[in-house]
Amino acid sequence: MTITAQMVKELREATGAGMMDAKKALTEVAGDMEAAVDWLRTKGLAKAAKKADRVAAEGLIGVAVSNGKGVAVEINSETDFVAKNEDFQQLVREVANVALTTGDSVEVVKAADLNGKSVDTVIQEAIARIGENMTFRRLHVLEGDTVVSYVHNAATAGMGKIGVLVALKGDKAKAEEIGKQFAMHIAATSPLSLSEATLEPSVLERELAVQTAKALEENAASAKPKPDQVIHNNIIPGRMKRFLAENTLLGQAFVINPDLTVEAAAKEAGVEITGYARVAVGEGIEKKQEDFAAEVAKALQG
Repeated sequence: MTITAQMVKELREATGAGMMDAKKALTEVAGDMEAAVDWLRTKGLAKAAKKADRVAAEGLIGVAVSNGKGVAVEINSETDFVAKNEDFQQLVREVANVALTTGDSVEVVKAADLNGKSVDTVIQEAIARIGENMTFRRLHVLEGDTVVSYVHNAATAGMGKIGVLVALKGDKAKAEEIGKQFAMHIAATSPLSLSEATLEPSVLERELAVQTAKALEENAASAKPKPDQVIHNNIIPGRMKRFLAENTLLGQAFVINPDLTVEAAAKEAGVEITGYARVAVGEGIEKKQEDFAAEVAKALQG
């Protein structure tokens, strides 16, 4: 497979690796971008790259919460200029409110009524009026005893570049107070899952493979190599424990009080976190404008 300059550039942006290292990594794995990231990490040349680091879509996340239910909707636009448009912001607000009362999926919300028309029709009319393609891309619904919302980089009330929902059990007043702090923590740290139990097995398997290869390679290059048994029984489990502490919400150090984990901070406050959602504009859309344009076009055709 031909390794293009664009592929090298994309890998460098995702990992911070040097140009020659990025090219070698892609060559070693026949152009597979995720495998190239793992190859670089095994060699100690890159940190784990999250897809959220490689996105370029514009638009807004709108959040709405009522009576133990919260929603976060993502509506994309072609340019950030439109995301600042009051007409577009009103559209996001109205779609979020409709989603809160009627929807459990994008398709259901698109078919729901908004001022006598379907949400989908209202979006199409907004496209014609504003003069820029846009798409209702995602909806996340979260329910719990108490649901708290937070918007980071707010463009206006209830919408911005990152929307967070947190569901909690316990005293409502306490849950709302510390829930807002947890939501801000989630916006900042972007955990992969609530706990180890809810982390996708494939993520753990991939991380274990990287850490195993890296530890064995480092040990082999050491002036005084340790027995493989020590690596497998001590070094690798320690690294996996650190990975879980850094990437699961309950295991993370609470940003407001790093002496406590988030789980311990919740327990100290007399509440329990039962779920969360963090939705950022453009997650999963690669850093190529043509990719986003194609996604918008596909959504409009469908």
